[in-house]
Amino acid sequence: MEADNPDENWTMEIHSHNGWFDIDLKELWRYRDLILLFVRRDFVAIYKQTILGPIWFLLQPLFTTIVFTIVFGNIAKISTDGLPQVLFYMSGIVAWTYFSSCMTQTSNTFITNAPIFGKVYFPRMVVPISVVITNLLTFAIQFTLFLIFLIYYYLTGAPVHINIWVLFIPLLLVQMAALGLGMGILISSMTTKYRDLTFALAFGVQLWMYATPIVYPLSQIPAKWQWLFTLNPMTAIVETFRYAFLGSGAIKPWMLGVSVGMTILILFIGIVLFSHIEKTFMDTV
Repeated sequence: MEADNPDENWTMEIHSHNGWFDIDLKELWRYRDLILLFVRRDFVAIYKQTILGPIWFLLQPLFTTIVFTIVFGNIAKISTDGLPQVLFYMSGIVAWTYFSSCMTQTSNTFITNAPIFGKVYFPRMVVPISVVITNLLTFAIQFTLFLIFLIYYYLTGAPVHINIWVLFIPLLLVQMAALGLGMGILISSMTTKYRDLTFALAFGVQLWMYATPIVYPLSQIPAKWQWLFTLNPMTAIVETFRYAFLGSGAIKPWMLGVSVGMTILILFIGIVLFSHIEKTFMDTV
């Protein structure tokens, strides 16, 4: 923005916003280099000074799948709709891990980054967006592991049926990123005043996972209660992800519609609250 004094060559003017809907999305694009810098910093920091490095990203879904197979598949005898247990559990774990990582890591944006927020100006939304992108790289590694197991079982004649819904996987990724971002910044905004949410988050994530068809198919839920599970936006995402690669279950457009609608609502509320809290959070953190 040009300055009032023609002798001063200002190119930008930083000023305060007081309204609830003062959201400048164009500013995020101007700071895209900073987003990429944060992505590189976060991704490198995860495995820096570790012996196994990025291999840890593979061990987490692999060991979780083994535990689920033993506990829920062999001991509890929970049905997987005839699918190989390893593929059934790993498909849900890979999708859930990306969403939950985005949510939990963005939920402490204000508290963790308070020192840098108090020293230099940049759009605060840069930080949670960079976290979502960083977790996308982790998802790519874990998704590759899932594909390796999928190809193996497919070649051995397992009853898996890859179908045209795999073309919608990028859209599911966008939705998971949007949902994780929306929930994360919503919680982050509230934790500036209510610190109890920080302690309740880990417990809440576990409850949410068991309310999502990760260790059981939606078909095991009585028909009269399935609408309740549909209110969980991750239900349709996991079921669609699993159906696309394994052919398990059935895609119900109305379930996807409810999931997308709730995702958009949560993201909108999160962005509005985040943009409002960022103007005053230094007084409470």
